[in-house]
Amino acid sequence: MAERAGVALTGSERLPELVGLALRENRKRAHLLVSTVLGKHVPQRPAVVHGAGLELGRRVRDLLASLPEESADRAVVLGYAETATGLGHSVADGLDAPYLHSTRRPVPGLTPVGGFEEEHSHATSHLLLPADPGLLAGDGPLVLVDDEFSTGTTVLNTIRELHANHPREHYVVVALVDLRGPADRRRLADTAAELGVRLDLVALADGGVELPADVLDRAERLIAEAGPAPEPPAAPAAPLVRVDLDWPTGLPDGGRHGFTREHRARLEAALPGLAEQLAAAVEPGDSDGRVLVLGFEELMYAPLRLADALAERLPGGTDRVHYSTTTRSPVLAVDDPGYAIRTRLAFPAHDDPADDSSRERYAYNVAPGADPARRFGTVVLVVDDTADTPALHEGERALLGQLRRVTDRVVLAVLPSHRPSAPAGPAAPARPLYGPEFSSYRADEVAWLLKDLTGVDLEAPTEEREEAVQSGGAHYAESLPVEYQPSPEYQELFHQALRVSARRIALAVGTVAETLLRERGPGLVLASLARAGTPVGILIRRWLAAGHGLDAPHYAVSIVRGRGIDPAALRYLDAHHRAADVVFVDGWTGKGAITRELAEALAGTGFDPDLAVLADPGRCVRTFGTRDDFLIPSACLNSTVSGLVSRTVLRSDLIGPDDFHGAKHYTELAGADVSGAFLDTVADHFADVRAEALAAADRFLAPEHAEERAPDWAGWAAVERISTEYGIDSVNLVKPGVGETTRVMLRRVPWRVLARRGAGADLDHVRLLAAQRGVPVEEVDDLPYSCVGLIHPRYTRGATGASGTAVLTKES
Repeated sequence: MAERAGVALTGSERLPELVGLALRENRKRAHLLVSTVLGKHVPQRPAVVHGAGLELGRRVRDLLASLPEESADRAVVLGYAETATGLGHSVADGLDAPYLHSTRRPVPGLTPVGGFEEEHSHATSHLLLPADPGLLAGDGPLVLVDDEFSTGTTVLNTIRELHANHPREHYVVVALVDLRGPADRRRLADTAAELGVRLDLVALADGGVELPADVLDRAERLIAEAGPAPEPPAAPAAPLVRVDLDWPTGLPDGGRHGFTREHRARLEAALPGLAEQLAAAVEPGDSDGRVLVLGFEELMYAPLRLADALAERLPGGTDRVHYSTTTRSPVLAVDDPGYAIRTRLAFPAHDDPADDSSRERYAYNVAPGADPARRFGTVVLVVDDTADTPALHEGERALLGQLRRVTDRVVLAVLPSHRPSAPAGPAAPARPLYGPEFSSYRADEVAWLLKDLTGVDLEAPTEEREEAVQSGGAHYAESLPVEYQPSPEYQELFHQALRVSARRIALAVGTVAETLLRERGPGLVLASLARAGTPVGILIRRWLAAGHGLDAPHYAVSIVRGRGIDPAALRYLDAHHRAADVVFVDGWTGKGAITRELAEALAGTGFDPDLAVLADPGRCVRTFGTRDDFLIPSACLNSTVSGLVSRTVLRSDLIGPDDFHGAKHYTELAGADVSGAFLDTVADHFADVRAEALAAADRFLAPEHAEERAPDWAGWAAVERISTEYGIDSVNLVKPGVGETTRVMLRRVPWRVLARRGAGADLDHVRLLAAQRGVPVEEVDDLPYSCVGLIHPRYTRGATGASGTAVLTKES
């Protein structure tokens, strides 16, 4: 990692003893800190793993004992899924406190009492499912445990979520290593001051990670050079032995639903007998070989304690028995003594996960690789009954099959997954959606604050929708237009427009991103207006990552003209972030209706209503890349350039008061999807326009250019003039700008197009659509936009005839 990727650890002397380095197979963050004492990626003696948590727990106990009027007896420990579930439980052991860990496994019939987001992890949504909701309702110190702190964002999300429902005076944050920078340390302190709480931090070591500016590119090259992880050599399948442990009835297998002091005492009493059963299954194999007890994702603590008890039971077990668990994290394996992840087994998920069943799972450093001394003679796999499925047993890539190729004996122990029957609290809050299950965008690029309506029939013919909307019988957001399927000629126009304008878009993205960064600081949270704003939000996020190493959270939210912004989405953002850090993003402005809608909706909320756009021909916002009315090619298409997501829907029979606005995912259009191509083509120009973007942002922020940024609403004035001239009663039927005109052609019943005389190739696609729909294009002078689309002002289906083409004469 140091030689090839330029990554280095700095800090306290103990830091290198606790962590190593590896490369993630993940473009959002190149490096992975691989703990040597966590028991996740690196097999370790169980006494060392449990001992690290016990040490942290005792440190917390000493801290609480030093504070007047504070008591460890009132503390509750909360650990993070999946990596820190065992560590958090061990901290609770050292503190002798009740324990709960978050989970990504919903339980039918059990309602979460809360949850929070780890925004850009490979799996993000954390649920809190205590059997006793009162576990989190006390007023004693809450101890939050994670394996490492890099930014502290997840901890802040948790504290805000829990404090809103069950405020308390003291939080203690615990980790093996603390690698936050000065800005993140200040953010944690600022949050404590904002909430009026005491917030302490306990870690075994602190320091930092030094990353070169091109670390993501270096990592990508190294991963490409390494190629796919080698398969274990062909070998006869080792024997598989199943052992039925006498697990105490009613004893939780972990902290998913809470683990009390009484549970702790029952487990301690049962461990010697359980170890006897495991030893009987292990000892017929290689009596002096190494033994690995392998846990399963969130199920870390029970396998750890079983491994510790087995080590005490087997001859020489202190050195023979090791412990680790499977994981969701994709990491590059390189069989080199100087690298933390030597080997990798990849296998399908076998617990029927609700959040990402298509993903692989991994077991690291289990196969011996080229070094026979690293071979485990026996592997004891411990899973819960939920994970004991055919996918665990059957198929060439199944985990059990792969384990049987790399060891001499496999022992399978299945624990009963604890399923509390007691109700667990109020209704679950709405949670984000992520790709690829919802949208074709990667999960790390955007979290959709939307309700999935994919299975609902919402489409109606354009003419029917227009008549219903104009007659007052329906709102446009209550249904969806049939998705326009572009002809080959039109698709080629899109690709041609993208080639021509990609650099210009990249410059606008960079200008907006740099302006926001200077004015709002590095804690930016992007909220794009779904769906046209979402590709822009992703591009801004990519710019911030590439140029500044920032991992900005990005959400897509719905705003509906006449109905306002989604209130459930606002509540979600307010619960998980500082309102002042949230910036709303869109692609372009037309006359400014959405700008006004946003300002009205956010009045008095604490959110900044300043909308950031790439192009502001309407001259109604102060944060923009340009005020030229140029073609942003994403306006040329619908869902196929927006992650295969529909327009948003707001209908009372589908969207409850606590639901996000809805949308559909058009998986059937995947063959025509150009969403990723649009993003990648624009992002390829980032390096080329960086200097220009920096200069543009500097100029925008100079005091002498303040008037240049001030909105003058010239676009709205032009729309009012056109409405009067063409006898149109509602300005909502006048859609100025190339982007809005394109939408008229694709989704509404167009009446005519006004094109600025001499407008060039930016309007080629508009002219093609107009010809296809029989819409006249009228060239005019003195137009502040490249074009303006006029929706038919007196629309009924009879007004256009059976063909649906537009009326060709001006109506008064």
